[in-house]
Amino acid sequence: MRIAIVNDLRLAVELLRQAVAQIHGASVAWVAEDGQQAVDMCAQDTPDLLLMDMQMPVMDGAVATRHIMKRCPCPIIVVTASIDHNLDRVYDALGAGALDVTLTPTIRPDGTLDGLDALVRKVAYVRALDGHRHEVTGAPTPARTASGRGIVAIGCSTGGPPALGKLLGALPRAFDWPIVIVQHIDRGFAEGLAQWLAYISGRTVDVAREGEHAEAGHVYLACSDDHLVLRGGRFFHTAEPRGLAHRPSVDVLFESLAQAPLGIAVLLTGMGRDGADGLRALRAAGWHTIAQDEATSVVWGMAGAAVKCGGAVEVLPLEAIADAIVRSSTAHASHGDGVKSS
Repeated sequence: MRIAIVNDLRLAVELLRQAVAQIHGASVAWVAEDGQQAVDMCAQDTPDLLLMDMQMPVMDGAVATRHIMKRCPCPIIVVTASIDHNLDRVYDALGAGALDVTLTPTIRPDGTLDGLDALVRKVAYVRALDGHRHEVTGAPTPARTASGRGIVAIGCSTGGPPALGKLLGALPRAFDWPIVIVQHIDRGFAEGLAQWLAYISGRTVDVAREGEHAEAGHVYLACSDDHLVLRGGRFFHTAEPRGLAHRPSVDVLFESLAQAPLGIAVLLTGMGRDGADGLRALRAAGWHTIAQDEATSVVWGMAGAAVKCGGAVEVLPLEAIADAIVRSSTAHASHGDGVKSS
């Protein structure tokens, strides 16, 4: 695997070189010192993976990501030294097509790298995306929320943050079903993403905490390297299954909800197929299932896989999904039971 590094700081470049050298089968393809150089070099020599910094001269990493994904798309992982100072840029880059985000490795007093394991996991994730499938087993069986309301479960990855912001912001203020989200993002950025989503959507967004009840009208975001499930109206985390490329996994959340009688599941933009099998399981269980359409997706991987395997009742553009959720929840309330697939 040929990995390109985009960073204007010499120390960061050297640390990333050392990190790449410790990844089996990986080598450094080239190094760019700013976003414009990265765009030009990527057009001439597209790498297998690009490690993109955010704050750089000439052109920042978010803008560079947008240009690269239009001209010469390749897998991009955002690698940043600061979470707090780069939140807007990070989510802009993720919305433009970056796959994931992690912190720049740092050097410990003994000379070893801190943060190398996280970077290695991200690289393994990229390698696993190419059509690799996993079986999901052993997820706990949940019940409906303590309030008796249904659940809205949402999964997304590449391009997910801005899509989530638009979807949540389009729901009416009076919509009171709990919403639980699995977005593929490093756990260190989950708190910031929850705050960002709350700001742009005007809704209450929190990270899901162990044993916490799913409250009416609240939005909950998975924030752990373990998988998130809902049981008895409470959130729990499970390490099983262990062999998945995605932690947390949309499939694990969706399949854990299959025995809940009331629910709407949505699969948005994202690379790979995590969530496709889970959406199909929820449709078979009587849930109303929605997949984002190809035209409005940054990457029509996860949602596209769900459509191909028969998991989606509806395939809709992003701007129509909020109305579909409200319509389906109203049908639940009117009939007193689960929405049936058609």
